[in-house]
Parts: sequence; C-alpha cells; structure tokens
Amino acid sequence: MSAVEDRLAELGLSVPEVSAPVAAYVPAVISGQYVYTSGQLPMVSGALQATGRLGAEIEVDEGASLAQICALNAIAAIKSVIGDLDRVVQVVRVTGFVASTSNFTSQPAVINGASNLLGTAFGGAHSRSAVGVAQLPLGAPVEIDMIVEFK
Repeated sequence: MSAVEDRLAELGLSVPEVSAPVAAYVPAVISGQYVYTSGQLPMVSGALQATGRLGAEIEVDEGASLAQICALNAIAAIKSVIGDLDRVVQVVRVTGFVASTSNFTSQPAVINGASNLLGTAFGGAHSRSAVGVAQLPLGAPVEIDMIVEFK
C-alpha cells in the first residue's frame, strides 16, 4: 500500500475500483508527466449515490461528501494508469461541476469536499474551478476532473 493510501486509511477511506465509464471515454490518460482524469461522478460500486441539484434537493454538506466520493474515484482512475499513487508529484488542477439552482452560490464549499481530501492524501495545494451547471450526467449533483503530475 502507498503512503497516499495509508493517509486515506487513517480517514477510514480506501481507493475504490475504477468506475466504469458511462459513455465513450476512458477514466484517465497519460500525456507526458501528467495524468488527466475524465469527469468522475459520485459512484460507489457502480451506483450513483444521489441525484438532484444543490440549492434544491441536495444540501451543501451532502454535496461536499459527494465531491469527496468523486475525488476518490479520480484517485482510482489515476492509480489505474500509474500504479503507485506515491508517484504523484502534485495535484495540479481540479475542476468541479455542481448541478445547482440559479440562485445557489456555494459551489466552492461543495468542491471543498474534494479539495480537502486531495490535500490530505497528496499534500500541497492545487488550482481549481468550481462551476455551477444546470445538469450533470445521470442527474448527478457533482462531477470532478483532475490533472496530476507524476514521476
């Protein structure tokens, strides 16, 4: 087990199996020294954990927990292409999409669920966007994609 996985275990978390793509793409690709993940939904064992929009059916705390699941799925996608998570030099970029009502403005608080987990797992800080959108695939409330540098 890697040091990254040890840190996750201290939180009671583990790297899941890679989520199967829901369309024509792969979970992650390598280009040079970077891994680019596809958008990761809050799937656990192949099941979407919630549907709905922030500001309506989903509260901020639940959205942050769902963003954490998305981040775990992104970590799994990264591991699937580089093997050892200790090869990650840094998380470079996180983009978070939050399905939300037109008056919801707490997208950053939702995506903090992913960012806080990534900070614990890999250390350091990353650049980030937290974008409100009208709808996400399968009715998911949150979607995350990432870019990481590895050695």
